[in-house]
Amino acid sequence: QVQLVESGGGLVQPGGSLRLSCAASGSIFNINTMAWFRQAPGKQRELVATITRGGSSNYADSVKGRFTISRDNAKNTVYLEMNSLKPEDTAAYYCYTVVYTSTYWGQGTQVTVSS
Repeated sequence: QVQLVESGGGLVQPGGSLRLSCAASGSIFNINTMAWFRQAPGKQRELVATITRGGSSNYADSVKGRFTISRDNAKNTVYLEMNSLKPEDTAAYYCYTVVYTSTYWGQGTQVTVSS
């Protein structure tokens, strides 16, 4: 079992920044790739960014150049640095990982971009 706990969401003005964190605990030894997803009201959950244990990352086109995913393997934590935030970034953000065939999600943290 793996537990994922997100933090760092909140209300921010357009153009502002936020840093999300996701702390993993439990059977974390076999965790390789971790990811952030987001889901806006009335929309499907979408992939935002992924990062491997070795640090290779990928991003959705909509966030490239504005968001940065990183991880601290010693702290079992993955981060999402979000800059130049736009109203369309408003969503619940979820941490995600897969261990063998089991998928794990965090409870989500709300990000609201509004003036």
